[in-house]
Amino acid sequence: MKVVSGQVMQLMDKRAIGEFGVPGLDLMERAGRGCADAIVEAFGSGAGKRAVIVAGKGNNGGDGFVVSRLLSEKGWDAPVLLLAAPEAIAGDAAANLARLAPGVVKSVPQGITGEAGLFAGATVLVDALLGTGMKSEVSGIYGEAIDVINAAGVPVVAVDIPSGVDSATGKVLGRAVRADLTVTFALPKLGNILNPGAELCGTLVVADIGMPDAVVAEAEGVEFVDLPGAALLFRPRPATAHKGTGGHTLVVAGSTGKTGAASMAANSALRAGAGLVTLAVPALLHPVLEGKTTEAMTIPVGPGAKGYLQAGALPEIAAAAAARDVVALGPGVGTAPSTVYLVHSLLAAIRQPLVLDADALNAVAPEPSLLLKRKGFTTVLTPHPGEMARLLACSVPEVEEDRIGCARAFATKYRVHLILKGARSIVAAPDGRIAVNGSGNPGMASGGMGDVLTGVVAALIGQGYDPFTACRLGAFVHGFAADLLLETRGSQGMSATDVQEALPAALDRIARARGAHHVLHTDNTSKGE
Repeated sequence: MKVVSGQVMQLMDKRAIGEFGVPGLDLMERAGRGCADAIVEAFGSGAGKRAVIVAGKGNNGGDGFVVSRLLSEKGWDAPVLLLAAPEAIAGDAAANLARLAPGVVKSVPQGITGEAGLFAGATVLVDALLGTGMKSEVSGIYGEAIDVINAAGVPVVAVDIPSGVDSATGKVLGRAVRADLTVTFALPKLGNILNPGAELCGTLVVADIGMPDAVVAEAEGVEFVDLPGAALLFRPRPATAHKGTGGHTLVVAGSTGKTGAASMAANSALRAGAGLVTLAVPALLHPVLEGKTTEAMTIPVGPGAKGYLQAGALPEIAAAAAARDVVALGPGVGTAPSTVYLVHSLLAAIRQPLVLDADALNAVAPEPSLLLKRKGFTTVLTPHPGEMARLLACSVPEVEEDRIGCARAFATKYRVHLILKGARSIVAAPDGRIAVNGSGNPGMASGGMGDVLTGVVAALIGQGYDPFTACRLGAFVHGFAADLLLETRGSQGMSATDVQEALPAALDRIARARGAHHVLHTDNTSKGE
């Protein structure tokens, strides 16, 4: 599903009106109808239902006027609190204001602080205050209105986006409405799917407003990967599949105290469909990993006296890599100087697709230009925000301030694919394409989750998925496995091994969803790691 910024959506509206002859009044009518229909679906219709629409003076308020009229036609009591004088309303919004019955609108240009009594007995409050155009911090009567709405104790439906959420970033502009249901129009906005805006949207519904197909297709946006989207990326196994067609993944991982990272990466690759997995580990730890893995083969590399990978293991690992389809490097390898030197050497020596995670990223961080040695070969990085900050030589808050920008800048500069992990993981391609992952939940905020993701992505590349698809599908499968666990076991105490073992069920659910109709309701549960 394509996702756009509010600014892009405004350009789409202008194109629809100017180039395709769609009247602006029609777009507003369809937007209001989509919102009214969603309210009726969620709360019912008929006598006794009451919606209080809190409207601003712009087009978002105009949408709210349409909602009021259409709900009234369905038997609702739907008064409007207008935070402006009626004569301040212009354009299509003014036309829809004029269509409301006398007495429906109460003008409160001084604000709604003293009007909270009107919310008593309301079935729902409709936030039609600000919409997607807001960029500066909310203050004055609009800020006060947001506070009153949030304190009312009544379910809230936001029109397009909760007021106070930046439509391009999901950031809160000082304060924002906390909605139970958000009805956005034509396409989701970035602020609907990026946190913290995503959490403030509640359930998200995308209403069709008849935007011309060409306008949608040509709009600049990013991809949001939900279950239907993941199903389209997924390739079912043919009846003739065998272990050779599943690809052979090499995992180079482990050090003393971190053998779990190595085993989880290898076992997760198997659970994600790799036909064969080989795990290369420090020779001293080989007996431990033999016990931690069953289906994965193991290779002891390097001198046997040290519990970490050393530079002398380069020929053995390079030879093993040459015989495999994809290599995952980094889970639990540690940061000993000899290991760091080995990682640097492997960047130049390995020609197979290479997935870098954990300590391999830390080894690269002081000299990210080393990644350019792999020009022409597939390289995937899977950093969490701390690792991303080290790679960019900036702070974690700077990364979190612009996750899409940071991921895109690094991926394009160093010609890599990158998954910036966290709530709503960002997938970036070397050509600048961006996808936002729609799966996952807070139960994933525990150690080892990244090792599982590394195994999944490597396995998918080994099965022949192109790297951008492997990253998008891998990130979704990883989070979706946790979502399945959430349904049955809750989020507390969820472990990476739990997610690893749920991978086959997640893949099966995705396979069964393939070909299903696109679902417009999206889950805005956040993912943490």
